[in-house]
Amino acid sequence: MAKIRYYDASGKAQAPAPKPAGGHTEFLRTGRIDRRRPWLPEQRRYMTHEEVAERTGQRLQAAGETTHGRINGFHASIQFPKMIFHRTLADSPHLGYCHVTAARTHLARSRDVTWAFYFANFFSDLGDEAHFFERIQTSYSRMYFAVAIQPGTEEGRMVLDRNVRGNGLIFRTQDPKVALKNVLMLGARDEALRRIIRSL
Repeated sequence: MAKIRYYDASGKAQAPAPKPAGGHTEFLRTGRIDRRRPWLPEQRRYMTHEEVAERTGQRLQAAGETTHGRINGFHASIQFPKMIFHRTLADSPHLGYCHVTAARTHLARSRDVTWAFYFANFFSDLGDEAHFFERIQTSYSRMYFAVAIQPGTEEGRMVLDRNVRGNGLIFRTQDPKVALKNVLMLGARDEALRRIIRSL
């Protein structure tokens, strides 16, 4: 696969403002034609993959802070810990995902489950441990998902709990409102609050 090249589009030169009516062109004023400027290609500053990953990470981090604030701002009895971190994909640093929070809840017909809530700036299927994201589709703007997790063999590392629903996926959606509703349902402690959330 060819390596993607990125360039900084924020420094694009603005088109010159139109001259007032009745004003003379440079040629009429000086008798000269500036042949250099119109034919020079626009200079692009290409960015390294590290620079792209840093910019992507800043955007993911800011979106994670906003998402966590919205979740915790819904009701005083539903509060999740702030556990925000992000990762970018090695070969495509403009793509990445952000971990927002993790908690424990009781799923229907299941034991207590520890889960983590993420969002990504792409849509994909969840794969195995070697390739967590499979069939990445960048045509969709964002994916929100929660997965069941359990401690892994390495100290401090969490892995997917594939005993939950066969693949560990609790929910996946493109709609931020549906994602918010699902996370709130996972955090609701009583049935009265769940009824309120369902009615949203």
